[in-house]
Amino acid sequence: MSQLSLDPPRPEGATTPAEYVAALRALRLWSGLTFRQLAAKASASGDHLAVSTLASVLSRATLPRREVVAGFVRACGMDAPTVAAWVTARDALLARSGHPAEPDPPPEHPPPAPTVRPGRSAPGMLPPDIADFTGRAAHVRALRDLLTRQAAPGPGPGVRVVAAISGMGGVGKTTLALHVAHLLAEEYPDGQLWVNLRDAQGSPLDPGDVLARFLRALGVDPRAVPDGQSERAEIYRTLLAGRRVLVVLDNAGAEQQIRPLLPGAPTCAVIVTSRLRLTGIEGARHIELDLFTPDEAIRLLARITDDDRVLSRVDQAAEIVEYCGGLPLAVRIAGARLAARPAWRLAHLAALLGDERRRLDRLATGDLAVRASLALSYRELDEEPRRLFRLLAHFDLPDFPTWLAALVLDCPFEQAAEHVETLVDAQLLTVAGADAADQVRYRFHDLVRLFAVESAADDSEEAVTQALVRGFGGWIVLAERLVPAIPGPCFALISSPAPRPTIDWAWEYLRDVDPLRWFDAERAAMVAATRQACRLGLADLAVDLAGRLEKYFDLRGMYADWASLDTEVLAVCRQAGNLLGEAVMRRGLIDVLTWSADTGDGAAMAQLHADSVRLLEMFDALGHDPGSSDAAVMCSWALTAAGSYPEAVTMAERALRLATRSGHLGGEARAHLALAVATFEQGQVDTATTHTAAALDRARQLGNPRWEATALQFSGIGHRELGNLDESHRLLTESLRISRAYRDDYTAALTLLALAHLHFTRGDPGAREAAEMALALSREYHMVHHLAEALQLLGEIELAEGRPARAVPHLEESVSLWRTRGWLSFQAATLTSLGRARLDADPQGARDAFQEAHALLTRLGRTDQAARLVGLIDAAARAHAEGPSGRREPAGDGAHDPAGGDT
Repeated sequence: MSQLSLDPPRPEGATTPAEYVAALRALRLWSGLTFRQLAAKASASGDHLAVSTLASVLSRATLPRREVVAGFVRACGMDAPTVAAWVTARDALLARSGHPAEPDPPPEHPPPAPTVRPGRSAPGMLPPDIADFTGRAAHVRALRDLLTRQAAPGPGPGVRVVAAISGMGGVGKTTLALHVAHLLAEEYPDGQLWVNLRDAQGSPLDPGDVLARFLRALGVDPRAVPDGQSERAEIYRTLLAGRRVLVVLDNAGAEQQIRPLLPGAPTCAVIVTSRLRLTGIEGARHIELDLFTPDEAIRLLARITDDDRVLSRVDQAAEIVEYCGGLPLAVRIAGARLAARPAWRLAHLAALLGDERRRLDRLATGDLAVRASLALSYRELDEEPRRLFRLLAHFDLPDFPTWLAALVLDCPFEQAAEHVETLVDAQLLTVAGADAADQVRYRFHDLVRLFAVESAADDSEEAVTQALVRGFGGWIVLAERLVPAIPGPCFALISSPAPRPTIDWAWEYLRDVDPLRWFDAERAAMVAATRQACRLGLADLAVDLAGRLEKYFDLRGMYADWASLDTEVLAVCRQAGNLLGEAVMRRGLIDVLTWSADTGDGAAMAQLHADSVRLLEMFDALGHDPGSSDAAVMCSWALTAAGSYPEAVTMAERALRLATRSGHLGGEARAHLALAVATFEQGQVDTATTHTAAALDRARQLGNPRWEATALQFSGIGHRELGNLDESHRLLTESLRISRAYRDDYTAALTLLALAHLHFTRGDPGAREAAEMALALSREYHMVHHLAEALQLLGEIELAEGRPARAVPHLEESVSLWRTRGWLSFQAATLTSLGRARLDADPQGARDAFQEAHALLTRLGRTDQAARLVGLIDAAARAHAEGPSGRREPAGDGAHDPAGGDT
């Protein structure tokens, strides 16, 4: 996007904190000062501005303190009114206003009169225009506008115009500059000067040599060109005074290289291209060139090939430009290769470019090469930014924050931040923007990453591995600090022996970071890092990275991502014989797959039992009490679902002992809840309520809102069954408030169901709304257990309101789901309700449902409930025998019948 504005940067256009910090970053670039130089200048002015503070402020996207802003802007060389303007904008984010730069001062001494050869025509040094110039319409308009106004006759604006075009190598800066220069040639009838400020080897030209070349082009006798650069510059400005000349300075390396080449006359104009944003040039209007869009790139490819191959196979052309990464130079090279080989199909070139290892080799033709273009930027870096550039490229990440650079180089944060900014200035890294945690993130262009990896060929494998281990370890260290504040399963936090880097600066950096927003920001990078660790066989690192994401995945309802990642890590652990890692990954997979995956008839709870028994054996073999406690709770849940209540209680009591002995507070909360469910199913509601109260106490000690909400939820259910309806409502409402505060849809769905049951018990019409909300959440997030219960309750509501025909579809779907879950008490209750709904229209179907429910209740040992079903079975049989004339409405809805009540 074009950025036509006067330097120095101003803050008035910023409408968000991120834009304001971006303006501060631009001001730092404009000043040309390093963080250490800024800190020194601030100190000399009486401001305390630590280097670490500067690095942190400019790598985040939150508003800095007022005193930091004031000290920083003063250190950048701004006067008091400007400092006040920045502070005011910081507080109120007012509208932007311009701040024009002063014109160049006139020379102190009149220059010597040059010897000019007579009859010399105006210089025309521009290379040919690009015949297939494509795109950049907005940039062309902006430049023509700016430079045409400058060339217009009459009183000028009093200062010469400098249009500075910047961007990464190969993005088309020279192409744009030459195209615009040719379009405006008639506007500058006194000539056009042009120079490539690098020689054939890529070294920067001396400005004195360039001045000599310009003077000769302007008609100065070569013998009259003085030796000194200052004298040459004086003659140069004198010759251009009063003339309308366009000067194009291509491929500039630094401000000091081009400053002597700038005319003093306001009638002249300058176009500068550079990989750097030359913020030190006074009064320059800046245009930052971005990559081509896919459509622009395809149009360029079509113009270069000049045949119908591209337009007839746009899909294959799109694949080619994708491999080119939207870089115009790469697209131009691809087009040139196609143009030189008319017999080539686009698919053939796409296949060649698809080989990542050879892609840079194949993006070369004649004297055009992407590799050579990038090498020019790389060669100008100092050694530490070069090393950072090479090492960062080995991380297969979508983007990354500044702190990763500090870990990769094993250096202080502020030093790493300087090196990252150096790579951004060199157009070798791109600012991706601010993330959810207000961190500035960076990324590589695909071709730049390939070049960086190539450049790292001489780096030792050990150096690369150490950098990767430090980087991956950094995510683990930071996540371990933040994950306790994430609501979610209160499993034991089990760590592998993977090395952790020492991060002295991390705690200050994370002091004001919201943990959940940090995980929102880092999720994609952590998933990518985990998968890369798997590919490299770094099993311990992969286990710890994946394990630190489980609570976040659960809270956000990202069950497929959770299962996929843990499955991948599990395979690596099994291959490496990493028993602890395998057990940790199995624990997470059991949890997510049990409650969200589709299974066959009765398989979910049966599978839970088999898997949790195996998990318990693994943790027992490792002598890991917290892990064994977690596995024992899973076993207890499965035994309760199967109706093996004594065994379920025994297993939950074992889990409680293990958790208490090992200080696993979350395990105590889970064990108490497992005991509550097992005793509740046996009708021991008082005992169950005592356990839910104990679980709530442990959850609050733990500071885990998910488990506090869960314990409140089960406490509310228990008080409902005891008839304490107001207390039940209070507990459930508080649970829902916590769940919604953390966008915890899993817990919210079950609490809504409990509230719906409470409303139903009271005869409150709000029961339907709450049940339908739970149904919608369950369907959206594929929560099969909750979905089955929501459908069951909606069916019972329809029955209670005298609409059995509308109840049947809900109850049939619920029964079908309960059969996959294998939770027998829920299945029996729903079958009983389904039989009641079918009794009038389908007595045979009703009898089948009642008989299946009877068999399940008998299996569960609920003989009283099973006995009450015998009468319903007989009634259904009689109705079936009597036929349509003998059918009747069922007496009552059965909502409170123990045989079909809420379990």
